Amino acid sequence: MLHFELLRAFVAVVECGGFHRAAQRLNLTQSTVSQQIKRLELETKRPLFRRTTRSVALTDDGEMLLGDARRLLQLEEAARQRLGAPRLSGTVRLGVVEEVAGGSLPSALGRFAALHRGVKLEVQIGVSAELIKQLDAGRLDVVFAKRPLGTAKGRLVWREPLVWTAADTFDLIPGAALPLALYRERSVSREAALAALQDGELTWQIVYTSPSLTGVRAAALAGLAITPLPESAVIAGLRILNAEAGLPPLPDLEFAIYEKAGPDKAAAALAAALMALAQGPSRPTI
Repeated sequence: MLHFELLRAFVAVVECGGFHRAAQRLNLTQSTVSQQIKRLELETKRPLFRRTTRSVALTDDGEMLLGDARRLLQLEEAARQRLGAPRLSGTVRLGVVEEVAGGSLPSALGRFAALHRGVKLEVQIGVSAELIKQLDAGRLDVVFAKRPLGTAKGRLVWREPLVWTAADTFDLIPGAALPLALYRERSVSREAALAALQDGELTWQIVYTSPSLTGVRAAALAGLAITPLPESAVIAGLRILNAEAGLPPLPDLEFAIYEKAGPDKAAAALAAALMALAQGPSRPTI
């Protein structure tokens, strides 16, 4: 019988890209997470990870287990909430970045609303910096946003690569200034891209700005520019520009949950539901 705590550690290592960050998410020591993975491998009688000194990767058996582990954890979380859900009331104001506003997020919010019928949800879509500013000002209760790699604020939900993308038909012209489509306002993706370019020798210019993911992605799809996107936001018609294109590498993106100081029970319950969302079969990407 597979224990949920072992499956939870397994999924966390996969989602976080390593044992150290998985331990941070689970509020455990790294050695405890390593022991849990060893126990799981003993129970399954299969090696689940290929480990090197710099990274971990799933084996074929690990890939097969991952989908089942996510589904089991989602079922366990749903059952736990149904049986132990407190009677909550009030209004929770949620801020969400566009990168996580689609996919499984609406259904997760629907499940939360059905479970806590006395709670009213107000959802605002925006960029990370503005949402966190509103949280600090007391105008939001919970924020699901990006954060710069390595910062400690917020509770880490997952991390994923930030990649350079362009239309399938877009050609880089040697010697020409690199056209960029970026968020209009200060954002984690924009600042990471500009920092990477400023450390290199490429010439570039910002030719298109937008306040939204949809806008910068549309510019890339139209062939007007290249744009940095979370890997999960790359859609049909776009391609990832690899190292052969001569572009500087980008850091990973981290997505985190932020809560106001002293959250009430309804806000804390929503934050916990959003943390559990990362253990589901699909991330809330768009």
